[in-house]
Amino acid sequence: MDMRRIVAVLAEEAEQQLHDHVWELSPHDHGLAREAEAGLRKAVGPPDVQEALPLKDRLEHLRETLAVLAICLARTHGRLAWLLAGGIEALEPVLRWRVLSPEGGGTFGTVPAHPEQYAEAEDAVRRLQEVLAQLSAMA
Repeated sequence: MDMRRIVAVLAEEAEQQLHDHVWELSPHDHGLAREAEAGLRKAVGPPDVQEALPLKDRLEHLRETLAVLAICLARTHGRLAWLLAGGIEALEPVLRWRVLSPEGGGTFGTVPAHPEQYAEAEDAVRRLQEVLAQLSAMA
């Protein structure tokens, strides 16, 4: 399953839990969702902006999204933590990507990614950002 689809499934589950009143957002959830959404928005911009960047910068921005999610995950528990962890898991392939050539040395298992994979990951981040924006707006 690709990153976009994984995040779409996460979004559907979150929306269903909210609709069914299984997930009642706390004030802490609202604030942390707002913080995570802002961090993702800052890291990954609109498609035209991201695609104009060198691959090295795009990879850096995607890794920054993982850091934002991990920091927020460390500060919560319950359903919001599960959603954030799912987002990290969906974006896990980014951790194996590299832009630099190995220059005769090992690569620690990293691989070059195709530009389409960058776009896929960035789209997944934007969808996750939308979900977090919805959560933060439910205050």
